[in-house]
Amino acid sequence: MLDSKDKAILALLSENARATITSIASIIKISDVATKKRLQKLEKEKVILGYRVIVDPSQVGYEAIAIIGINTEPGKVVEIAEIVANRPDTTFVAITTGDHEVLAEVWAKDTKDLLRKIKEIEGLSGVKEVFPAILVKVVKHRTSLPEEFIRENLREYESDTKKE
Repeated sequence: MLDSKDKAILALLSENARATITSIASIIKISDVATKKRLQKLEKEKVILGYRVIVDPSQVGYEAIAIIGINTEPGKVVEIAEIVANRPDTTFVAITTGDHEVLAEVWAKDTKDLLRKIKEIEGLSGVKEVFPAILVKVVKHRTSLPEEFIRENLREYESDTKKE
């Protein structure tokens, strides 16, 4: 179970994954060693799955991004999700209970490339239908934690720094 200091560490790293152990320790008022041990525990317990950079797709040559809803034949959901997840052009894949059994985010160099990739997914054995939603503009990039989690778990530390 996570305590308030663990949650604060997660909130701080969500805001800046390059935050130093020393800076985190000073904000949550524990030693560098204690902070490092907590980080190692969070990593070992798979609370922290990794540290990633967020990029603008167009700046790295990907002009067409789609969220694709995929409906599968009965009993094929997990298999299709795993096949799609292993594609080198997907950045996110999930099994859902919504309108589609599988959702995938696919990146492509251009619209022609995206249409080819959609057809490849549509042609997989076990796929019944695909429903691509091509992104026109990203208003908010994916974050590692919701802003409400960050606010809730840094509130007590922000009030401490305002008193100083």
